[in-house]
Amino acid sequence: MDTYERSVRVKAPFEKVWEFHSTGQGLVALTPDWMNLRIESETGPDGEPDPEVLDAGATVVSSIKPFGVGPRQRWVSDIVAREEAEGEAMFRDVMREGPFPFWEHTHRFRADGPDATIVEDHVEYELPGGPLGRAVGPLGVVGFEPMFRFRHRETKRRLES
Repeated sequence: MDTYERSVRVKAPFEKVWEFHSTGQGLVALTPDWMNLRIESETGPDGEPDPEVLDAGATVVSSIKPFGVGPRQRWVSDIVAREEAEGEAMFRDVMREGPFPFWEHTHRFRADGPDATIVEDHVEYELPGGPLGRAVGPLGVVGFEPMFRFRHRETKRRLES
């Protein structure tokens, strides 16, 4: 399994940053337009459609069409963990269906004083292509870095005031 990690310091209170990342709309806002992301459905842990917060047990069904090329790729993610404590929180989503044989993304948030938050992304993944995908897996950073750089830059732009 290969891993990718990136973090950013956002000059915004922890509560504001955590709340922003707790919904499907936050995901849409932090995805570059060239990915052509579309949320097809969100279901809460109790089966309720369009929950206010994506708690553990929620499922997000989305599709992407990078650069508008090829057919839309379906991506089904399950929120498998969500924890919140004083000044820190996390949630983890696991891809159940999509373009990667394995994808597990842990999002961590930690207050850095009263007016800043550290946002950390940790992704464990396996590229498609069997043995060849595993051989080039460490190069996944080449594709992930622009995406996460955009996400972090957009988080700062939207939440820093």
